Amino acid sequence: MARRPRRNHSPAFKAKVAVVAIKGKTTPIELAQEFDSHPKQIKQWCDQLLEGAAGVFGDRHEV
Repeated sequence: MARRPRRNHSPAFKAKVAVVAIKGKTTPIELAQEFDSHPKQIKQWCDQLLEGAAGVFGDRHEV
């Protein structure tokens, strides 16, 4: 089976997929099929989104 070429997804696409995944209404396998990505990649995007979420509100009052 031939490998498919690497794809570079836009930050907007990654955020969209991660938000849908975080909502948890579908399984990771279903999301991977819907967005034509690997479930592990979607998990990484979710982790990145959650790690960076605190930066949205600023860092004036770190907890």
